[in-house]
Amino acid sequence: MLDSRNLLSGKGRYLYGSILLLFISVICAAFSMTDSDDFDIARREVLLRRIGHELLLQSGDSTSRVLPVKKIAENEYQIRFENNLTFQSDSLVNTIRRLLAKDPLAGDYVVNVLNNSNSSVAYGYAISKNKKDDIIACIGRKQPKARYMINIKFKSTNTVKNEFLIGGLPFLAFVGFILLSSVKPHRALPDGQNTDIVTLGSILFDAKNRKLIINDKTLDLTGTETRILLIFALSPNEIIERSRLQKKIWEDEGVIVGRSLDMFISKLRKKLEPDPNINIIVVRGKGYKLEICS
Repeated sequence: MLDSRNLLSGKGRYLYGSILLLFISVICAAFSMTDSDDFDIARREVLLRRIGHELLLQSGDSTSRVLPVKKIAENEYQIRFENNLTFQSDSLVNTIRRLLAKDPLAGDYVVNVLNNSNSSVAYGYAISKNKKDDIIACIGRKQPKARYMINIKFKSTNTVKNEFLIGGLPFLAFVGFILLSSVKPHRALPDGQNTDIVTLGSILFDAKNRKLIINDKTLDLTGTETRILLIFALSPNEIIERSRLQKKIWEDEGVIVGRSLDMFISKLRKKLEPDPNINIIVVRGKGYKLEICS
């Protein structure tokens, strides 16, 4: 419709808000599934033990044990060994990367290899965006045999979730724009038609600006008069049921006033009087008709 109809109708605004709220709720619910997180964390600990096992094999040790993985802080774990071992930095990096690729929450992490005797860092590196950055430069060097501990600190899963949600805001805005466009037609008019000026006999009906132009004279129309006349203008010489007019004009606004329609019809008749070939007539028991005689 015109005027306030240029804004979202109550129903359209409700639909848009409901769909967007549902979309956000689904995302939040998906990232608050603690059962899934617990499963992934348990699976991570198994992968960490597998890392220790493969490093022992690369060191030539197929008999000693990998001690239970120890959680030393939030998102930080320690792999410990029963006996001494040696490792080559490149092999260690490739082994850890290959196995942690199976962990959906292990995108970014920091690895520090510590000497058990004095906790000094023998080798360290970080993985960010699947790229490696050496913290302790020992590329290609084989480390002496010693009792090592491997600390792996993962990026917080909450941070990952927040980044995903923040990253998803442009998408949500795009979805909102599409929904807004779909429920907010520009200058929406009855029966889904759009027009600016309609010719009614010798009268020009400017629905956009709510005016009647008669012999170079201009008559102003109210918003309700415009909406009623537009329904008639789009179906000239056809009977428009009274109930249809009431529904189109008032029901969407939440109220129907009994004699208001008759009052507006009467006002429109007077404004159309300059052209005797145009009249809004009553079809008893059915409704009204905009009669245009050629």
